[in-house]
Amino acid sequence: MVVCLRSFDGFVAKFMGDGVLVYFGYPQAHEDDAERAVRAGLELVAAVSALKASVSLQIRVGIATGLVVVGDLVGSGEAQERGIVGETPNLAARLQGVAEPNMVVIAEGTRKLLGDLFELENLGAKDLKGIAGPVRVWSALRAGSAEGRFEAFHGTGLTDLVGREEELELLLRRWSAAKTGEGQVVLISGEAGIGKSRLTAALLKRLAAEPHTRLRYFCSPQHTDSALYPIIGQMERAAGLAHDDKLQTRLDKLDAVLAQTSTPIADVALFAEMLSLPNDGRYPTLELTPQQRRQKTLDALISQLEALTRQNPALMIFEDAHWTDPTSLEVFGRVVDVIATLRVLLIVTFRPEFDPPWIGQPHVTALTINRLTQRDVGAMIDRVVGNKLLTASIRRDIIERTDGVPLFVEEMTKAVLEAESEGAARRMVAAVPSPDVAVPASLHASLMARLDRIGPAKEVAEIGAAIGREFSHALLASVAGRPEAELESAIARLIQAGLLFRRGVPPHATYLFKHALVQDAAYGTLLREPRRALHARIAETLESQFAEIAESRPEILAHHCTEAGLIEKAAGLWGKAGQRSLERSALVEAIEQLTRALGQIAASPATPALRREHIKLQVAIITPLLHVKGYASPETKVAAERARLLIEEAEALGEPPEDSLLLFAVLYGLWTSSYVASNGDIMSELAAQFLALAEKQGRPAALLTAHRILGITSMCAGDIERGRAHLDKGIALYDYAEHRPLAARFGVDARVSILSYRSWASWFLGYPGAALADADVAIKDARAIGQAATLIYALGHATITYFQCGNYAKAIAAADELGVLADEKGSLHWKPHGMMNQGWLAAVAGKPSDAVRMLTSGIAAYRSRGAAVWMPLYLSQLARAHAELDQFDDAWRWMGEAFRAVEINKERWWKAEVHRMAGEIALISPEPDAAKAEIYFERALAIAREQQAKSWELRAATSMARLWRDQGKPQQARDLLAPIYAWFTEGFDTLDLKQAKALFDEMAS
Repeated sequence: MVVCLRSFDGFVAKFMGDGVLVYFGYPQAHEDDAERAVRAGLELVAAVSALKASVSLQIRVGIATGLVVVGDLVGSGEAQERGIVGETPNLAARLQGVAEPNMVVIAEGTRKLLGDLFELENLGAKDLKGIAGPVRVWSALRAGSAEGRFEAFHGTGLTDLVGREEELELLLRRWSAAKTGEGQVVLISGEAGIGKSRLTAALLKRLAAEPHTRLRYFCSPQHTDSALYPIIGQMERAAGLAHDDKLQTRLDKLDAVLAQTSTPIADVALFAEMLSLPNDGRYPTLELTPQQRRQKTLDALISQLEALTRQNPALMIFEDAHWTDPTSLEVFGRVVDVIATLRVLLIVTFRPEFDPPWIGQPHVTALTINRLTQRDVGAMIDRVVGNKLLTASIRRDIIERTDGVPLFVEEMTKAVLEAESEGAARRMVAAVPSPDVAVPASLHASLMARLDRIGPAKEVAEIGAAIGREFSHALLASVAGRPEAELESAIARLIQAGLLFRRGVPPHATYLFKHALVQDAAYGTLLREPRRALHARIAETLESQFAEIAESRPEILAHHCTEAGLIEKAAGLWGKAGQRSLERSALVEAIEQLTRALGQIAASPATPALRREHIKLQVAIITPLLHVKGYASPETKVAAERARLLIEEAEALGEPPEDSLLLFAVLYGLWTSSYVASNGDIMSELAAQFLALAEKQGRPAALLTAHRILGITSMCAGDIERGRAHLDKGIALYDYAEHRPLAARFGVDARVSILSYRSWASWFLGYPGAALADADVAIKDARAIGQAATLIYALGHATITYFQCGNYAKAIAAADELGVLADEKGSLHWKPHGMMNQGWLAAVAGKPSDAVRMLTSGIAAYRSRGAAVWMPLYLSQLARAHAELDQFDDAWRWMGEAFRAVEINKERWWKAEVHRMAGEIALISPEPDAAKAEIYFERALAIAREQQAKSWELRAATSMARLWRDQGKPQQARDLLAPIYAWFTEGFDTLDLKQAKALFDEMAS
């Protein structure tokens, strides 16, 4: 028995009475361990059955496949055994228990690795003791034909491109167009291993003799929340920055590469900051807010690209976009927007799960890479094999089992060539996955076999895998702590085995795992405690020897501290990274990083210092949640309520926050959620609390915000004059130097917010000129600040002002820009506003069908985030659009919702307009009801007069005057309209005043 098992490299781990436990894949992994186990089982059945004995001998075999941990040797001599931890041996034992005599029973996981290598009988699902849920089991009967798929990695050199001629020709045609100034974008999508990067490499080779600029950007799965990671990496490579360069050398190199494009000195300073290079005095000091710095940096990147294209056409390759960070995605979104008039070809590669936001533009081509034909697979095998021999049967098996995936073909063929015998080669080629495995276990087995074959170099691969997909020689050497000669020998083996790429020459070299799955497999060999110790060593090395990385990219250090179990330290670093992302308006990254920080704190024993940090970070996460998830979203509400609870608990312990504005930020978050949810009573209560606390402390920032939210609360409740008075007090307290940085704390800049709402108040009160002026200044200030959230806010509010004043051209421009920004930033709150505003625009443009469609979609999306504010306005517009389509049942249903929203939510600033709109609908009904319309117009006039809302009064008076004119009461109509029109002193070029004058003049004549 032992001889039979060992002939298949089975490791006899333990004798158990009349049973034996055997491992396949330990201590040496093979690509075909599942096959070996089944063949050994079948041979044992045959051998035992053939034994001559006085009694009939029988055997039962159970086989299961999975990941396990093998411990140290126990015992000595023949009694030695190796302990194993995992569910797999228990499953195998249970399978052996359900086997009939002389039967080999295998688990579903094993069957998936075998394909059709064996004839199998389906035994159905079995309930096995100690195993959760029914388990599908199979009986292996005998050897059969083997079919399936296999995935592995490229070898050291690139195999010749096969079967991609059409795709390459398309790229060359797009390149030809780009060279003439018609910039092009090609989006290359395909599954892992399908040849996306290989296709771009072929293009690079074809263009090698042409003068052009190459820009390559590599995304990383470990840096999906590290802003501008691929762009920073590209610039560092372009400048040739090395780890051990002195600061002056690094700056000199940066200056040299940017001098080639005559980059303005201010932009050079921004790039130096982006690369975390301190200014040694050679650049001007840039007095910018974080938002301005971010905006100008993005602008400088686009300007740099434009400058490069003036010298030579540029080929940009953005690889693995599915792992990009949101800020880099924004940059490339801008590139796509401007590229049409530049000499640039941008190629973006990604996996199918990534949804590129640029499809549909005329200069954007989507290209999906499909699998190779059998003929192409055969040609690829020929190129890999070269002059070596490969039997026809093995060749045929490779073609059948790799299913046209180039990476599978290349690595399967190489594994066969590395085999010591044809029999071993046949076993390798049979280690194939089944169609329903996303990441085949057999690919993992193949890679583990190659890692085992590199001997001591495997430990270097594990260290590199823990550092990341890409790592420098300097960092690897510092963490490994090996003699340089030994380290270089190990690296050489990894490169020769096709596991690593190398760029540059040690000690300035950098290494890249040839595929993410290579890194995953190497990292997966580390057990928990050695893994934690390794991450701790990496973190310590980064801090002590690579301080610039630790300081400029705290999220990298935070990752290693997290994996090392250094919870409190990781929390602080994730918090630092989150705050930095927040300052740069990288909102999605900020949420991710702050969430990680809070998760680490939650797992730590509470201390006063940690409680203070907890409060600080819990307050900080409110702002990005406001903009990304929505002001009234459950996530935002929970975050604000949690922050308030933490502050109250700390105060009860005698540990009030050192920063008194933290409580204000929490109250503001709660008030904002209530405002957007249109809960008037809670808004008023929170606003009063805010003012009382602000007056008690007397801090200008708190008083400023208190008057701001009291102004909005009063306006919403219908007290427009009081609301404007509070807004005026708030803006008088605003100090640019002191209060502009608070935009990150309170979500948006306070001055922009006040101007936005004061523009509404001015319009309501009858000052359209002042309203338009405030809206224009709000947008101008928001652009100067450079914070995306503030600009979105200004555009959203200004759109309403422009609509009310009848300046539809400016309303369209603002609404369009709002929509683009909301998409870029993933704002679930403001994106529906864009849809609703577009619907409103369609309504006034005489397109009621479009209006109904867009308003209905926008309202549904808006409400899905818990938002309700401004609904009476949008609902009444939707009702009017239905009425114009003669859908009066729907019209009155939506008007009913608008009336309920006004009364239940106490959102009264639209109340007069809702009544007026109801009157207009009554007049255009199939049976016009003038009496009903007059009642609605009377209510609108009364409400507007009570609120001193002259613009609403003018609009209602115009509707009533038009009705009375049509009823033959022109004098009564003139008497109503004349005094309200005469009251106005400005805005005579706005739509309402022009319509009122035209009506009055008509009646006067």
